[in-house]
Amino acid sequence: MSESRPALSPEQVGLVGLFVTAIVTAQLTASKLLMFQLPVELPLAGGALVLPGAALAYALTFFASDCYSELYGRKAATVVVNVGFLMNLVMLVLVWSTIEAPALPQSAPGQIDLAAFRNVLGSGTAIVVASLSAYVVSQNWDVFAFHWIREATDGDHLWLRNIGSTATSQLVDTVIFILVGFVLLGSTSLSGAVALIAGQYLFKLFVAVADTPFVYAVVGAVRSRESASATAYSPE
Repeated sequence: MSESRPALSPEQVGLVGLFVTAIVTAQLTASKLLMFQLPVELPLAGGALVLPGAALAYALTFFASDCYSELYGRKAATVVVNVGFLMNLVMLVLVWSTIEAPALPQSAPGQIDLAAFRNVLGSGTAIVVASLSAYVVSQNWDVFAFHWIREATDGDHLWLRNIGSTATSQLVDTVIFILVGFVLLGSTSLSGAVALIAGQYLFKLFVAVADTPFVYAVVGAVRSRESASATAYSPE
């Protein structure tokens, strides 16, 4: 008779679900370039932040992975990162299978614009290669840095490991993604790449700082719930 395994908690499933959903969404939205006007001129970035659309969804992955790392440990977080990488590959296979599958003629009632469908969902090979390259390096670095800071501070200062790990991993991610996808495999100039790197990184750094209270809230709520459950079911 096989030994039963403990069920995953709703919070654990939710964080994994958020991580995978955000990373897959980032892959699908990477090719659109966004621009946010700034009230002041910044070095390198200028008067506007220009960044790939993936930055919005991708920022959530670091929030989810930091919460997961804090609650369930480095080994468990590394498993989630690697599963997310595989799910990205699954998404790409499904998307391209759908794009290449036989379709009704363009003139058929209800048919969408097939060229637009391909252009929107089939983001260029350069973006795919850049995104996955940046992902596998930066996400594993995020987990490593988070736990290195945790050990160095004896488990204190959650805000420091959240911001520190995310800030460094986001820099790694941004540089790899822009240089590979937009310079090495694209046609963006080096000066244009610097502007993209600056804009994307400043946005991600802002998110890393802004999401810190939410990391505290999630970690505190989960630990409080686990503590209450343990007390309720402990033998007298």
